[in-house]
Amino acid sequence: VQLQASGGGLVQAGGSLRLSCAASGGTFSGYTMTWFRQVPAKEREFVAAITSSGGSTHYADSVNGRFTISRDNAKNMVYLRMNSLKPGARAIYYCAAAKKDSAYEIDWYDINYWGKGTQVTVSS
Repeated sequence: VQLQASGGGLVQAGGSLRLSCAASGGTFSGYTMTWFRQVPAKEREFVAAITSSGGSTHYADSVNGRFTISRDNAKNMVYLRMNSLKPGARAIYYCAAAKKDSAYEIDWYDINYWGKGTQVTVSS
């Protein structure tokens, strides 16, 4: 499965952004899809996940209530809507696919496929 994230950019604090991830080359609907992010000098961290059917989602505490993950299996797409963005260091957001049946307790070692990231910078 090949994954390509897009939609990153520069946004003001309090603003919104929607990231997209296009999948190709595999059975997209068979994977739990996730978003991770990484800021310079820090480990990549889990942001959100959605099960293969879209019936279950899970979020990191830091984004819960502000971010929404969704997917469109007909289009092989997964999205991350980010609202009320907080200022901070730039982060690279990665979409990733995990062969798991749950959106919970997903970490980097569960990931089968990583996409190239898209950078998000939130200005104060």
